[in-house]
Amino acid sequence: MESSDEEKYDSVSEDEASVSEFEEEKDDIVNKENYVKTEEKKDELCIGMEFSSDETAHKAYKRFAGEHGFNVRKQRRKKKNDKVVRLLYVCSKEGFRKEPKIKTCYSQPITRCGCKAHMTCYLQRTGRYKIVSFNQNHNHDLVKTPMKHLLKGNRMFSVAQIQHADDAEMSGISAKSTVEMMSREVGGRENLGFLEKDYRNYIYRKRMEKMVKGDAGAVLEYFQKKKEDNSSFFYSMQLDEDDMITNIFWADDRSISDFNLFGDVVCFDTTYKTNEYDRPFAPFIGVNNHKQTVVFGAALLYDETTESYKWLFETFLGAMSGKQPKTILTDQSAAMANAIVKVFPETKHRLCVWHIYQNAAKKLSHVFHGPGQFATDFGNCVYDHEEEEDWLLAWSNMLNKHNLTENKWLKNMFEVREKWAMVYGRHTFTADMVSTQRSESMNNILKRYLKSSYDLLSFFEHYERVLDDRRYNELNADFKMMHTSSVLSASVEMLQHAEEVYTPEVFKLFQDQYTVIGDYVAKKVNKSEMVYEYKVSYRGGPREHLVNYDATNQTIQCSCMKYSFAGILCRHALKVLDKKDVRRIPSSYILNRWSKEAKSRNISSYRSETFNGTVTQSIGKRYSHLCHNFREIASVAAEHVELTMCANEAACELLKKLEEKKKELVKANAWMLPTSNVEHVEREEEDEEVLNARGIKRKATVGRPKNKKVGPHGRYLNALETKKRGTSKRKLSFQVFDK
Repeated sequence: MESSDEEKYDSVSEDEASVSEFEEEKDDIVNKENYVKTEEKKDELCIGMEFSSDETAHKAYKRFAGEHGFNVRKQRRKKKNDKVVRLLYVCSKEGFRKEPKIKTCYSQPITRCGCKAHMTCYLQRTGRYKIVSFNQNHNHDLVKTPMKHLLKGNRMFSVAQIQHADDAEMSGISAKSTVEMMSREVGGRENLGFLEKDYRNYIYRKRMEKMVKGDAGAVLEYFQKKKEDNSSFFYSMQLDEDDMITNIFWADDRSISDFNLFGDVVCFDTTYKTNEYDRPFAPFIGVNNHKQTVVFGAALLYDETTESYKWLFETFLGAMSGKQPKTILTDQSAAMANAIVKVFPETKHRLCVWHIYQNAAKKLSHVFHGPGQFATDFGNCVYDHEEEEDWLLAWSNMLNKHNLTENKWLKNMFEVREKWAMVYGRHTFTADMVSTQRSESMNNILKRYLKSSYDLLSFFEHYERVLDDRRYNELNADFKMMHTSSVLSASVEMLQHAEEVYTPEVFKLFQDQYTVIGDYVAKKVNKSEMVYEYKVSYRGGPREHLVNYDATNQTIQCSCMKYSFAGILCRHALKVLDKKDVRRIPSSYILNRWSKEAKSRNISSYRSETFNGTVTQSIGKRYSHLCHNFREIASVAAEHVELTMCANEAACELLKKLEEKKKELVKANAWMLPTSNVEHVEREEEDEEVLNARGIKRKATVGRPKNKKVGPHGRYLNALETKKRGTSKRKLSFQVFDK
């Protein structure tokens, strides 16, 4: 502790508080004269100057101190009715360090040296505070200009900088990189207004404030804010009988729009569990016309029971206006299968072939990698064969060859063969996806953005980065599609037509089929009026595919059924079309979901908001918009000295106009702009129930949970307690800058 010379300033209190009316009138005259003088030089303070409030007085002395090179401390004396009647502001070096009764070793250097500089204000009958004592003589050196930005009084975040810092944290940028980037924008760290330590303190306090709200409150507030920003945002939470949140589903307007366009096939996987609650993360994945991954929605589940899946699928169906996917690809799960039958009766359920291979490698490890080529035989049963009889024979031969006729796992797989063997799935459209490997790749992407240490709110916020990056990749693909053309392997009309209608990625797949038709032989085996039947084989080999072509309406069908499950014509059908001199793709075989015109929305909807749309958004968006414009101005102005001087003069004039406009807004009580023009409506009963949620339900753990710390009495610490214990040893690096 350091003693204060406050008692020495008390000698003015009684006399100044009881001045006569004559003296008050005299002071008023002096005050008016001084006020007129200080209007010309607002930063200079003097006895008699008045302030409208204690905050105004503090800001004035703090600004004065920052410009002259010292820090400020403030003290208050209160009287009746809890009114502040006396204000005392002193130099931070006022007083001396008080020696403790028990000698200890100080780790902090001595800062006080008995400086007498101060400013004292008293509350007047008019309700204003007047300077009655002012000493600006210091007994120490003042901080010089190159170091003034290090003073605490000169260090603070502007509202725009806070929004900028929040965006940087959301982008996963480190504190050091953020401070360096922001300092470069303003021409150096001395112009930034805060230190890296201040930034770290801000991030730390913000995280602590979120933890105090609790995960349930923070998540609900997050969803409500998203709903206010965009009324099409959809979210739903399921509560148990104790009002604890069990399951959560959410989807933004873009996800819902993507489902309307490309929701014919959905991949659903629950293997990703990297979050603090160790909950299954269940994204609904699809593929767009560029063969890129799109997300239709996501969920965090409490468990993987039929009840949880049923709630999720019903909620998903409600969010998508009752539209069911044609096909859904999942892992092998009895609970999931039961829920799909109940909620999606019109949807074909296919199993993930990738997971089947993984399970086969585990269950049949003694033969899977052995010399008997079991993996090859099993792969043939998965992908080959066009007739069920041929498949059954191949399956029986595989079991006999590898002595697996009594294997329990293979018997179970045979029972559900219609969900994974291609011979049973060739009639089902899967957008050329025979497994949920697209979900697996999505999980790998998530691991680059999300950490197991994230709480639920951080999980949701960083998940937004995943969506943003996915959608920006789609925007790039749209741009390349509009401004480039694919290279044709041959200058033929069929490929030219395909390049015109298909996106580049789908065109490559089509071209791969077309370029090999020269190696195939088509033999006509039957003709009935205008219907032709051909057998197509590779270089006249034994394996043949039956192709039927109706010349009256240009319909064609191949026994390989590639168009049925992939949406593009196969090489066998293209060989017959070439033989019949058909030079363009029949219109009935151009699947709209693969075409360049697949999206009903305009490309302009991908663009950031125009100025009129931006001004009503958050401070951060307005700040980013202005930064873009002023960066262009700065780039032009920096090219020549005269341009720089012209831009500087215009900037000063603009700043004055803005300050005047700000005063007008404050005076008219119109300072805060509305963040959203969404009309508030009464919440439905479900929303009312969600508002009563008491918390996020956690699973009961057996033994010691992973990554959990234990307190002194054997109790597991929560996230807030863990943070506090983890930061106690490095408290010095988290000193609050405005203390």
